[in-house]
Amino acid sequence: MINITLPDGAVRQYEKGTSALDVAKSISEGLARKVLAANINGHVWDATRPINEDASLKLLTWNDTDGQMTFWHSSAHLMAEAVEAMYPGVKFWVGPALESPKGFYYDMDLGD
Repeated sequence: MINITLPDGAVRQYEKGTSALDVAKSISEGLARKVLAANINGHVWDATRPINEDASLKLLTWNDTDGQMTFWHSSAHLMAEAVEAMYPGVKFWVGPALESPKGFYYDMDLGD
């Protein structure tokens, strides 16, 4: 078993390999539907990544800057995949998530 410490200081035990999303589901299905990512020991992780040791956990939703940044980062990659499917050979340069102004972009060269 591993110990997961929540932001309120509560400690819960889970099986090794449990994910942040599993923890969210054990708290509330509604919360689990809102989770975009997780902060594990001070690092932002995919919510489905297995946790294999004792950890502090903060579930990240749209209400958290790190949750928004994760959403926008993933959205940039999805947009790039769609553009690449429509314009084979497109060249990508940079596509960061932005805190201010909020959102994301991708610089690209479509060629001709």
